[in-house]
Amino acid sequence: MQLADKHRHYWRKNLVVTLVLLLIWFLVTFGVSYFARALNFRFFGWPFSFWMGAQGSLLVYGCIIGFYAWYMNRLDVAYDVAEEDN
Repeated sequence: MQLADKHRHYWRKNLVVTLVLLLIWFLVTFGVSYFARALNFRFFGWPFSFWMGAQGSLLVYGCIIGFYAWYMNRLDVAYDVAEEDN
């Protein structure tokens, strides 16, 4: 595999994971707000839409950041572009 092909595959995987995580972010941020009246069921004693706005979205954002860091570290090692430890 040539170096240019290797970089192209690396960036394609990077873009795909970024787009998927942005879609999840969009759904959590705007989807829950848009469908707040339809999501009117109890979750831990609170209405689900309120709970997602107050707590759930923050948990999802933290998971998105953690997953992206973990995945990109793995991808960097797989494509031999990881930073060296000093």
